[in-house]
Amino acid sequence: MKRDIEAMIGITLRSGVLLSVAVMLLGIVITFAHHPDYFHSRPALGELTNSRELFANTLGAVWRGVRDLRGQSIATLGILILIATPVVRVAISVVLFAGQRDRRYVLITAVVLALLLTSLMNGLGE
Repeated sequence: MKRDIEAMIGITLRSGVLLSVAVMLLGIVITFAHHPDYFHSRPALGELTNSRELFANTLGAVWRGVRDLRGQSIATLGILILIATPVVRVAISVVLFAGQRDRRYVLITAVVLALLLTSLMNGLGE
């Protein structure tokens, strides 16, 4: 049973990282496909990485950008997936420990999950 839990957690972490990398690469490809001049111009590349007007900096802006197939927003979604991966891992651990009826680890892991979610929500609110 312990190996099953470790395998599930490992699959979760690997899948999250691979998905986030794939989404980030897709976003980069779309960005450069829409703006081929970024390859040849350093000022244009500076605009790509430093512009607050073009860069999605809220969840709503990211979702709108993904819907509009904006490469920068898609790459940002990949980063958000990467950030969410360990949180999902902890949530899965709570469920797996509950399935084993291990109250101590359910409590500890639930507290860790609550702390992660609280800090994530506080960070998003700024």
